[in-house]
Amino acid sequence: MSSSMKMLGATSVAAALAACLWVLKSVASQPDAVAIERGRYLVRVAGCNDCHTPGYAESGGTVPENQWLIGTSVGWKGGWGTTYPSNLRLYMQRVTEDQWVTVAREQQMRPPMPWFNLRDMSEQDLRALYRFVRHLGPAGELAPAYVAPQEAPHGPAIQFPDAAN
Repeated sequence: MSSSMKMLGATSVAAALAACLWVLKSVASQPDAVAIERGRYLVRVAGCNDCHTPGYAESGGTVPENQWLIGTSVGWKGGWGTTYPSNLRLYMQRVTEDQWVTVAREQQMRPPMPWFNLRDMSEQDLRALYRFVRHLGPAGELAPAYVAPQEAPHGPAIQFPDAAN
C-alpha cells in the first residue's frame, strides 16, 4: 500500500471518528434539550411567570424570555406579612438540581406561592424546571426580603383580603 493511500485511509478514519463524536455529543445533549423545552412549557402553564416575571400577566405573556423569572419588588401582603416573588434565576444558581427537588417537595413557602403545586409535580418535571431556569442563566437582582405582618411593605404591595372575613 502506498504512503498516499495510507494517509488517505488515516484521514478517512479521523473524519469518521470526528463524525461519530459529533453524533454522540448531539445525542447526549438531546435529553437535556428535551428537559429544557419541557421546563419552558411548565414555566408557562404553571403560572411561574405570573408572579416571578415583572409585567408578564399585565402584558398577556409577551415579556421576552430573557427577562423571565427575575423576581419583582411588588409584594403580596396578607396575614402572613409581605412576601416578594424571588428571583428564580439567581436562586437556581445557588442550589443543585437534587437540592431543588428536595426544596420543591418539602418546603412550605409563604402565600401566595402555591408550594403544593410544586410538591405534586413529578420529579421529572421538577428537574425540567430546574434545567430550564439554569439554561436562562443568572440575571436581575435579589427580591426584597420577607416583611413581618406588623411591618410596612417595602414599596408597592398587593393586599390580600383577611381570611377571617
